[in-house]
Amino acid sequence: MKIYRQVLLFCLIGWISFVGAAEVGVTDTSVAIGMTSPFTGPNGAYGTDMRDVISAYFRQINDAGGINGRKLELIALDDGYETDRAVANTKALINDKKVFAMVASYGSSPTTAAMNDAFGPAKVPLIGTISGADSIRQSAKDNPNNRYMFNVRASYANETEAIVNQLVGLGLKNIAVFYQNDGFGKSGLEGVITALKKHNQAPIAVATVERNSLDVAPAVQTIIKANPQAVVMVTLYKPTAEFARQMRKANQHPQLMTLSPVGADLLVKELGDDARGIGISQVMPYPWNDTIPLVRDYQKLLGKQGKFSYYGVEAFAMAKLLADAIRISGKDLSREKLIHTLEGLQNYDLGGYRVSYSANDRLGSRFVDLTVIGNGGRVLR
Repeated sequence: MKIYRQVLLFCLIGWISFVGAAEVGVTDTSVAIGMTSPFTGPNGAYGTDMRDVISAYFRQINDAGGINGRKLELIALDDGYETDRAVANTKALINDKKVFAMVASYGSSPTTAAMNDAFGPAKVPLIGTISGADSIRQSAKDNPNNRYMFNVRASYANETEAIVNQLVGLGLKNIAVFYQNDGFGKSGLEGVITALKKHNQAPIAVATVERNSLDVAPAVQTIIKANPQAVVMVTLYKPTAEFARQMRKANQHPQLMTLSPVGADLLVKELGDDARGIGISQVMPYPWNDTIPLVRDYQKLLGKQGKFSYYGVEAFAMAKLLADAIRISGKDLSREKLIHTLEGLQNYDLGGYRVSYSANDRLGSRFVDLTVIGNGGRVLR
């Protein structure tokens, strides 16, 4: 009897150890994935588009039996594009909702703060964010929290260099910058300055607008005084649209260029025909080109009645990368195993769009494409 009790106790200890070793957010039947993005407020359309695409993709996977027998569960919280809320949401998702990993965050300042104060210290990987800031692209040697950030898009430095090279190549020399006063805008401003310096130039004027504000009148006056040939706008769609309106109302018609986070479809919806001629750098394949497998699968997911967008393609790429990495990691899933899997993806093909990582590289992609808004609001390449 004594031996029997000892054996039983040993088995019980082993079972408790096994249960205790189970990864947070992972059960025999599910994997919990967290997301914080703006679903309300001036930029709510961005996050809503991403959430809807990711939810649809997870449903598609789950309807087909899940990944290694587990279904993907998305838990999404609204941060309104506010840094404090994004950090609080990330902590709540990790500590209260017990998510396994994060996906599709939004914004440079919110993501950087969440990385340094929440998911980085908690050692929870985040796959994809709408940000090209250098602050989330450092080596893990420089910032250990960067180990848990896996970027899927090119950097703002990549985008601004492509824009500046295009403008200078057209013979333009008087280039101004209108930027958002936060991590996104400052990173873009730095990118423009760096790119212009390579051509022995500098911005002839710099003006700013506060985050979630449409008070662009002072910036317009500053830019007008410089009489630029082109203006690079590192802003989101509402302040971008308001800036363009006021510039044209003042009978000023420089070439206007902006970066991918603006959202071409939203800018067209906001400006109408006045959006024609605005140039936009893009970091994803053209959403209407179904010859690219990633785009074709995205279009198929949304169906014939779906409204295609660059944000939608990017969300699909993020979700697909996460799902593929979970699948490759196998049945015995853990955060460390997922990180190791992602670090081993070199020139990984998501379907005509490739990403690469290593132990100290979280850049993901350097793909940039330049587009312009044409007649009827159509995005042209």
